[in-house]
Amino acid sequence: MHIFYIRLEIKQHIPVGVPISALMEMAEEDNSGEEYPHEIHDYLSAFEKSLGSVGDMLKTMMSVSRSELLEKLDPLEQAKLDLVSAYTLNSMFWVYLATQGINPKEHPVKQELERIRTYMNRVKEITDKKMASKLDKGAAARFVRNALWEPTPENNPKVKTSAKAKKRKMN
Repeated sequence: MHIFYIRLEIKQHIPVGVPISALMEMAEEDNSGEEYPHEIHDYLSAFEKSLGSVGDMLKTMMSVSRSELLEKLDPLEQAKLDLVSAYTLNSMFWVYLATQGINPKEHPVKQELERIRTYMNRVKEITDKKMASKLDKGAAARFVRNALWEPTPENNPKVKTSAKAKKRKMN
C-alpha cells in the first residue's frame, strides 16, 4: 500500500491521512520554533476532506470487480469510465509530483493528461451527437408547406362564390 506524503515547507513529510489536529500539534512541537500558519488552516481542512472523499470513492469503485462493472455498461459508458479512471490516476500522480518538489509541467504526465483530455472531448462529441434531436425531413417539409400555404381557387370560398356567380351570369 502506497502512502502519499505532503511536503510542508520542504522540511518534513506528513502522511495524508493525518488529521488536522495532529498537524497542529506537530507544528507546535517543531524544534525550529516556527508555528503552524493559521492562514492555511481552512485550506488544509478542505484538503483533508477532499482526500477523504477521494478515498471513499476509490473504496466504492474497488468494491465491485471491473468485469462486473463493465458488463452493466454500454461501450460508450465503458469508455467514459476508463477515461475518468485514467485521468484521475494521472491527476493524482501530478499532485504527488508537485508535493515532491518536481515540476509536473515538465514531466511526461502532462502529455498523458492532454492525450486523455483529447479522448474525453471525442467521447463528449459522440455523446452530444447521440443526444441531438434527429431531423424528421418529412415533418419539416409538411411544417414549411403548411406555414406557406396559399389558398387555391378550390379552397377559397370567395373564389368559389365568384365562380358560381360567373356560371349564373353565363346561364
